[in-house]
Amino acid sequence: MNGSPAASTFFLPALALVIGGARSGKSTFAERLITATARPRRYIATAEAWDDEMRDRITRHQADRGPAWTTVEAPLALADALSAAQPGEAVLVDCATLWLTNHLLADHDLDAETIALCAALATCRAPVVIVTNEVGWGIVPDNALSRSFRDAQGRLNQRLAAEAGLVVTVVAGLPLVLKGALEGLS
Repeated sequence: MNGSPAASTFFLPALALVIGGARSGKSTFAERLITATARPRRYIATAEAWDDEMRDRITRHQADRGPAWTTVEAPLALADALSAAQPGEAVLVDCATLWLTNHLLADHDLDAETIALCAALATCRAPVVIVTNEVGWGIVPDNALSRSFRDAQGRLNQRLAAEAGLVVTVVAGLPLVLKGALEGLS
């Protein structure tokens, strides 16, 4: 033995939730969690490119991640994408907020979709990190659609946090553990 420490990998629970505001650094931190596991990386993207700015944003994110990630587009069919995950992988879902928005705009039953998502997470064969936005720290929205979304997002986040073994909020790029531990993360 040469005296150098053995390489270690980060243990990821079956479900981890990374929550924060817009541009807080939550996606970058979630990618770091996945990378630290040393497992093959699956990225489930829920964004839809409705305009040039969003297409550019998606392209930048893909380039930043690099070729080590397998990307699956699942703006609505997140449960199906999770069921395709392989046991040896680590899965990043980015993000629950866009997924919920897609269902809201499609006039789907948000409670039923949330139940289906939670069932898929419970049976997923790989550990999953879900990125989501905290939308409840702002003012009360002035219209019914926005209030409905804010309420549904809050309920979804609470449900995911209750099921997760690790919950981390990210503010200004700094992680704060709310539940679980980041032991072994370098």
